[in-house]
Amino acid sequence: MLSARSVFQEILDDDRTFRLFCSIAASGEAQGGWENGRIAALVPESMRDLAPKIARHGADEDKHGRIFHALLKKRGLDPVEVPRETDYTMLLERRGIGLTHAKLRRDEQLTEADIVIYLSHSRITEQRAADQMVMLVKYFGDHPEVGRAVRMISNDEDNHLAYCHEELLRLAREGHARTIHRTLRECAMAETEIYREVSLAVMERMGRLLDWPPLKATLLAAGINGMHAYERVLGRQRMVRLRMPERRDALGGPATTVPVL
Repeated sequence: MLSARSVFQEILDDDRTFRLFCSIAASGEAQGGWENGRIAALVPESMRDLAPKIARHGADEDKHGRIFHALLKKRGLDPVEVPRETDYTMLLERRGIGLTHAKLRRDEQLTEADIVIYLSHSRITEQRAADQMVMLVKYFGDHPEVGRAVRMISNDEDNHLAYCHEELLRLAREGHARTIHRTLRECAMAETEIYREVSLAVMERMGRLLDWPPLKATLLAAGINGMHAYERVLGRQRMVRLRMPERRDALGGPATTVPVL
């Protein structure tokens, strides 16, 4: 039977697909770590209270990258170069979502508007990350090889999402509501397109490595396209909604260390 669990089980069981999966994940997390680190360093004086939380966010992302590298090392595998068509973060930047790397490389203080854009972008991408990790914990939370890693990362992603909700609600009360809602809508539209493109590209690569029959590849692509259609029509509202989280001040403390996997 074709299911998300069976597909991911195939990917985990084969060294070639496991290597690609972990390499893509590690690259994206490392990129997120760098971006958050730069944003924390460039936060405007009027928002300096956010800098430690943004830095904590970046430290968590760096940690996740190290976790995926540790999973590769545990199997005796080296990371592979990430195909450009699977680089979610790069493709989002090309679509004008978030703060550009060119801006972050300059030693120029960011504006309050930049931070609003950053947090709005993060609210969308962290929702995606949290949802993905919930799925992985559901299917592989007790897996002897990856279970501990996915549980830790999932908890961190829930913290990141809670932090985005709380800070955006605070900024909305301070007069940024219109900008936040506009940015959330624009980002959600672009993100769901990019996520579809990346998902199709990743599954196409996995299918080639695992020699999936044409029918299986076609059914998986249809599932990805179906989810995309649902998100465009109905699911997008969930991505742009803001609500006060149960976890308050979720990034108010120090980052946790990488576990021994």
